[in-house]
Amino acid sequence: MTTDRVDAVLSALADPIRRRIVERLGKGEATVTDLSEPFDVSAPAISRHLGVLERAGLITRERHGTWRTCRLRPEAVTELAGWLGGLQPVWDRRFDSLEALLASQRPPATVGGASTAPTVPSDDQQEQS
Repeated sequence: MTTDRVDAVLSALADPIRRRIVERLGKGEATVTDLSEPFDVSAPAISRHLGVLERAGLITRERHGTWRTCRLRPEAVTELAGWLGGLQPVWDRRFDSLEALLASQRPPATVGGASTAPTVPSDDQQEQS
């Protein structure tokens, strides 16, 4: 997925109305009227939202007589998932590094005032054994 395409898709999904439209279309094709029902926005506003989603490549719109239907483009979602999945190893390494850093700075746990950290016998104690 190209950087421009990633930018367009993420920008399109930045709006909560557009995310809800994509979620709804994930369940199947819908008319523009069906998609606009849950929102308290004008028909032109819904049309603009659909235009953004279409330009980002997330949906397709078709005209069937007087009805306009919309359909999710699953391949666009798959492309985005692939791009995001490519970032996983980087974030895993960063979280592992953070975990190691925090563990190294964590004081030993205590129980009843005594440290539960394992103790290493001193040289004097080892000679007495």
